[in-house]
Amino acid sequence: MSTTTVNGVRLYWELTGDGGDPLVLVHGSWVDHHTWDAVVPLLSRSFRVLTYDRRGHSQSERADSPGSIREDVADLAALIEELRLAPAHIVGSSMGGSIVLRLAGERPDLFRSLIVNEPPLMSLLAGEPDGQAMLQTIKGRIDAVVELLEAGDIEGGVRQFVETMLGPGVWEQIPPEIKQIVIFNAPTFLDEMRDPEALSIDLARLGRFSHPALLTHGEQSPPFFPAIVEKVANVLPQSERKTFLGAGHEPEDTHPEDYVATLTEFITRVTSTV
Repeated sequence: MSTTTVNGVRLYWELTGDGGDPLVLVHGSWVDHHTWDAVVPLLSRSFRVLTYDRRGHSQSERADSPGSIREDVADLAALIEELRLAPAHIVGSSMGGSIVLRLAGERPDLFRSLIVNEPPLMSLLAGEPDGQAMLQTIKGRIDAVVELLEAGDIEGGVRQFVETMLGPGVWEQIPPEIKQIVIFNAPTFLDEMRDPEALSIDLARLGRFSHPALLTHGEQSPPFFPAIVEKVANVLPQSERKTFLGAGHEPEDTHPEDYVATLTEFITRVTSTV
């Protein structure tokens, strides 16, 4: 349990495991490094696992100015270099996946492989059949959350987001300590939604990433995620896809054994051929 200052912001991080390749886990919106708690003990048997709180989340510093995805990408690169973990297998979930994909386009030298689950790159839906309809639906859902948060109804906004993404009634099933985390991190989600670049990516630049890549989604996730995953996978020269059966947006939490087995098999196989 340590902190390191990069790009003027103090980041909280944990490094678990004594041997194996470095494995960096990047969490999504609202949450923090604890989102990986179900998988870190299993992954640390084979890898040196880095988890951290992104800027503005939980134990990491929240800057005075609004954050941006560019800053998150720069933070991730700086932290990997500061801890001398490159080249690493870099894993991202949800918004963390968007950050990892942007880093892949900018700093492929930091990677051995890339694994991303359901990045919310909504702009990629624009050219899809029924894409405009999906975008309008998504925009309506996000706007409803943002409106509640901006009005000061933080718990209402969080509840709205959770039950849109994970299903009706899920909020009531979440432990109180987790509710406190997502409520505390709500202002950073607002920053993300105000960032015009947060939901987009340069596919042409990403297409120059030549390392092995695995793109995943949950069988029960909202239907726009498979379309996004397919778009991203199609531009990566060495990409594979995986559907987590029975899972939704957070397979690392709901299906940890399947998630760990998938990551471990993929990494073992692609590194054995290098």
